[in-house]
Amino acid sequence: MHPVNSGIHMKIYTKTGDRGLTSLLGGDRVLKSDIRIEAYGTIDELNSYLGLVASQAELGDFKDILKGIQDNLFVIGAELAGGDGSVKTNIPKVEETEIHLLEKSIDRMEADLKPIREFILPGGHPVVAHCHIARCICRRAERNTVALAQVQPVRDMIIVYLNRLSDYLFVMARSAAQKLGAEEVLWRSRKVG
Repeated sequence: MHPVNSGIHMKIYTKTGDRGLTSLLGGDRVLKSDIRIEAYGTIDELNSYLGLVASQAELGDFKDILKGIQDNLFVIGAELAGGDGSVKTNIPKVEETEIHLLEKSIDRMEADLKPIREFILPGGHPVVAHCHIARCICRRAERNTVALAQVQPVRDMIIVYLNRLSDYLFVMARSAAQKLGAEEVLWRSRKVG
């Protein structure tokens, strides 16, 4: 995440990371391979990919909620970049209300979808495939955040939010397929023998 500071010109390259180290929000220097960097870096990757998803004209109905999700991911990334939590910032935190918003959105979409009894293969339409890629990145962000929580404090609400977000992205992919008239690609097991 790169800061934007209006009125002051900041060089994008500082050369402080040339030896494989980077700074957390509190100023602590850690290796760029540190699990904390991996966790919030994957959050940033997900946020960027959701920007691509939101830019798909066919997903106009989802733009507002995707913008809210991107805001939440930025907040989560900043919280994870805060180090051990000893640094106090004015950055808001993702709370239970944001999780409830995702759940309500999931419930609304599922009310219009046929129940599924089989696995769905990602695809059927490029927009649907993009939604599934975002879901996979979200699952990786969740795994990395869980790994971080094994060694440093991470608020439970972050992990819950990421888990619910991956559910949301799965249902959004299904909803987009329905709106686009794209057939869902079902996985069929090959018979052995």
